[in-house]
Amino acid sequence: MGKITWKGGALLAPVPCVMVSCGTLEKANIMTVAWTGITCTKPAKTYISVRKSRYSYDIIKNSREFVINLTNMDLARSADFCGVRSGREVDKFKACSLTPEKGSVVSAPLIAQSPVSIECRVSDIIELGSHDMFLADIVAVNVQEELVRGDGKLALEKAELIAYSHGDYYTLGKRLGKFGFSVQKKKKKR
Repeated sequence: MGKITWKGGALLAPVPCVMVSCGTLEKANIMTVAWTGITCTKPAKTYISVRKSRYSYDIIKNSREFVINLTNMDLARSADFCGVRSGREVDKFKACSLTPEKGSVVSAPLIAQSPVSIECRVSDIIELGSHDMFLADIVAVNVQEELVRGDGKLALEKAELIAYSHGDYYTLGKRLGKFGFSVQKKKKKR
């Protein structure tokens, strides 16, 4: 099977579909972001890339804090709404019936309904072109209790997370194997 070559473009997919909250409990905003990910393990770092024209851009630039809220099937409609409406015109928490919750470290609110909320402090702002990247330290991770197994491990597969791919939202599929399964030794039968 052959491949067709296109010029370089933003076509990495799927990507996370997250709602980024910023501001304060008293004056909060939410924007939906697909340009996000982990940049380093130690120290734990993440990023979001945001256009300068977005309402949240100046809020994050001035406060140097934000929260990445993972989205699940229950939040899909809210994630879409927060991606197409501006906080300049609408209170997105109110419009989507979402609950702002006090963070444990940062002033930016968490979204209570999100299964996982990642509190971030901006360390660098990198101008890239159409977007600026807010590179940030992950200072706290807040997880809904029902996603933590009895042994203390995270059961993120229970969260029903969603992803974004080329204009559409998708639920994550079935488990294929754990990291390293391709080289794992088979258990001997006794």
